[in-house]
Amino acid sequence: MAKVISMPTTGEELREVLMDPKAMKELMQDPEAHADFIEKHINLRLKTDPTLVEQNKEAWEKFQIEWLREHGATGNSALNFDPNSRKPVKTNTLYNKSATGAKFDNEFDSLASLSHGISNHAFKTMDLSKKLEGLQNVASSLEPSDGGFLIPEDLRAMVLQLALESAVVRSRARVIPMDSLRVPIPSVDSTSNVSSVFGGIIGFWTEEGATLTESRPRFGRIVLEAHKLTLYIEVPNELIRDSRPAYTTFIDTMFPEAISWFEDVAFSVGGGVGEPLGYLNAPAAISVTRSTTVAGTNVEWVDVTSMYSRMLPQSLARAVWVISPDVMPSLFNMTIAGGTSPIWIGGGGFPDASARPPMSMLGLPIIVSEKARAVGTSGDINLVDFGHYLIGDRQAMSVRQSEDFGFNRDVTAIRVIERLDGRPWLQSAITPQNGGATLSPFVKLTTSV
Repeated sequence: MAKVISMPTTGEELREVLMDPKAMKELMQDPEAHADFIEKHINLRLKTDPTLVEQNKEAWEKFQIEWLREHGATGNSALNFDPNSRKPVKTNTLYNKSATGAKFDNEFDSLASLSHGISNHAFKTMDLSKKLEGLQNVASSLEPSDGGFLIPEDLRAMVLQLALESAVVRSRARVIPMDSLRVPIPSVDSTSNVSSVFGGIIGFWTEEGATLTESRPRFGRIVLEAHKLTLYIEVPNELIRDSRPAYTTFIDTMFPEAISWFEDVAFSVGGGVGEPLGYLNAPAAISVTRSTTVAGTNVEWVDVTSMYSRMLPQSLARAVWVISPDVMPSLFNMTIAGGTSPIWIGGGGFPDASARPPMSMLGLPIIVSEKARAVGTSGDINLVDFGHYLIGDRQAMSVRQSEDFGFNRDVTAIRVIERLDGRPWLQSAITPQNGGATLSPFVKLTTSV
């Protein structure tokens, strides 16, 4: 059989085999060989086409949902397998089938298993050694100075998906895959909508046959340059050797949260030199001066409404409030000028102390983040449309592990490297058509003068 029938690698090739009477006759003569032929083809397709894995997973989840419904699993006791009920995440921030690491998908089931496989604690079979050699060679070709092992794309996407659960910026920004270390992104050099839009596009009414007025829009570009974010940790060897479940949980949960943490810090307050430029330092950011009618670090209703009025109108559907935790007392006690009843949590002046405060203000979500500036300083309250923030993602993570570095302390050093950048897209606040106060997708409250 093997001399006559070659193993099909695509659906079309399998169809040709199934439509070939001679091939099918030969296959059916040996039922065991027939079953082996089908099994090998399925495994080959799953390994070479990650989309089939996802399709299979979705089909299985649908079967589970229907089974639970048919057997009376309803209400709060039912497991929720419905993918439509999950927290939405942007697909362009996750898996990329064109990424370098995609060809190594399904080789390891978790970041912890890859990390353990790299270490000297693992028994190196011929199959494992071959996998690691391929990952090491690709990582060295991408970034020779980094070394280490490339993290397969399915694991990189898994890490980012876990990170998105706690990320402030990445989960809301525009994420752009980078196929090189520098990627220029077109932008419109726009500062005013008084007589033109988008940096120079003008509109006018004219009679038939009249001379048209020229317009020359001004264009610029934002250059995303991948910077290196390095995460480093030392793990006791006892944890790796004696408690693999604890080690797996630690690696697969702590590293994604750490990545999210350090990314958010840079995307929020980064200075732009050797690191991303944070939205608080955006050239287009507007500073609204804190009300001078109150003393200290209080936040007044007039401050909130003034910030809202400076947001780009087209950004109001996406904008969110990002506030420091120590701003909360001011919000709890915020009143309209001359009033005494709290307006954010009380409504009628009788707040329910047992209820969670509403996490929205003027209809926009509130995100409490310690990456915002401390209360009383510029940026303690921010109104931001992250749709105007660009994240350039190199989409290639590497991991390296060493038992030798901490040999005298009996620890294993683990290092993960990610390359990315972040930049505000708009480079200037916009003067509206009516000539009023400038508008921006980045508005922050600043100290009083």
